[in-house]
Amino acid sequence: MYKIIKLSFLSIFIAIFSAAAFCSGVNYSVRSKISLAGTQGWDYLTDDPAAARLYVSRGDHVVVIDTAKDSVIGEITGTTGVHGIAVADEFNTGFTSNGKSNTVTIFDLKTLKVKGEVKAGENPDAIIYDGFSKKVFTFNGKSKDSTVIDAGTGKVLGTIPLGGKPEYACADGAGKVYVNIENTSEVAEIDAVRLKVLRRFSIKPGVEPTGIAIDIKDHILFSGCHNKMMTILDTISGKLLALVPIGAGVDACAFDPGRALAFASNGMDGTLTVIKVLEKGKFDIAQTAATQKSARTMALDTITHKIYLSAASFGKPVVQTKGGKPERPPVIEGTFAVLVVR
Repeated sequence: MYKIIKLSFLSIFIAIFSAAAFCSGVNYSVRSKISLAGTQGWDYLTDDPAAARLYVSRGDHVVVIDTAKDSVIGEITGTTGVHGIAVADEFNTGFTSNGKSNTVTIFDLKTLKVKGEVKAGENPDAIIYDGFSKKVFTFNGKSKDSTVIDAGTGKVLGTIPLGGKPEYACADGAGKVYVNIENTSEVAEIDAVRLKVLRRFSIKPGVEPTGIAIDIKDHILFSGCHNKMMTILDTISGKLLALVPIGAGVDACAFDPGRALAFASNGMDGTLTVIKVLEKGKFDIAQTAATQKSARTMALDTITHKIYLSAASFGKPVVQTKGGKPERPPVIEGTFAVLVVR
């Protein structure tokens, strides 16, 4: 276990970590891979533990996997530029955020058939369902706001200005939604019922936060930042509890309440940082597990404790943009897979 030392020039708590892993029982590794055809890019994965399903975004469609068998059971098509998937089991309804068409596709969870489509803001990226308010929230990167949808009716209820570029979000189960604001290095707290921003928390020296996860019981947020650190924030006081070093290229974070572990998936390093929550205000790095370079997006099954990450190998970029910079390299056919970590 490390000591927490207060540094006045930062006015936050900095974690000093032991050289050895604290929890010898933590031993995550890639145990299997679910290979998927195609050369499309990808973004978020969403796990639905109650239904034993995993939803994987793939450019213009969503692949649905039976996690009990690790096999594909269907697809949701017509989701142009899909980023994320939100699941509202109580309404038998799912939602996808389609960044290129600025829309949300609404689909039936049992049949996977599309039930409708509604307009969102510009470039809807992350999308989550809040079970407390029965609402779906999209986080729109270009218009810097959130589109709010009634999960039962599929109707758009309003738009919440966020004052910056939103990344991923999470809900506390009691009427509040928290979203990382990437370009201001903040977390915005949203009232999910009244549809307004209540507070804004600076998480500097964390820079460009992307993934976020929540420990609901202890009111703690874990935000993965691009300067290779995870910030740990107390949502009651609004204060940073600790900074934890992680790998490069973080995109997703997760929290497993059953094991009191937080995770950061680091795509550039090809690692998974595993952080043990010892008690409120005390944390330790339990493991840095090898995954695969490009494995940046992640989903956690809180029942089986399995972790899923999308990854692929890339060819050389051949198309140049107007500015002379190479575009994203193409995915090599036959290399895309969902990694199963446990």
